[in-house]
Amino acid sequence: MALVPMDPLRQLSNMRREFDNFFSNVPSMFQGNDHMSGVRADVHETDQEVVATFDVPGLEKKDDIQIEVNNNILKLSGTIHKSSEINEDNIYRKERYQGKFSRTLELPTSVLDENVKATYKNGVLEVRMPKAKNGNTKKIDVDFH
Repeated sequence: MALVPMDPLRQLSNMRREFDNFFSNVPSMFQGNDHMSGVRADVHETDQEVVATFDVPGLEKKDDIQIEVNNNILKLSGTIHKSSEINEDNIYRKERYQGKFSRTLELPTSVLDENVKATYKNGVLEVRMPKAKNGNTKKIDVDFH
């Protein structure tokens, strides 16, 4: 068996990989179990508008979500309420879940507060904002389908 010289950088690299693997599976200590800040989002712009798309499954009504546009910042927050019940033969199970979520995005440009459209369908929220030279603030009403 050949002797391999000690390489401290390789050992440090291995320790970092193990450290990263350990903490990738641990929930954040800075957020509660009922707070989902990791809402997936996509933002793109066309010539006339900025479009933000969010994956937010489980919303049931308009009051469950709040959207605010302020200059070039888009704030999304809300609450998901889920419940399921199984009552078959000798099996009975009822589960309830409530979780809060939030996401703040910096938009690539300022948008107008007029004519902002928000639609929610099949767990996907789409917010369409016309581009502006000066930013404004307005709460947005969501159109549920």
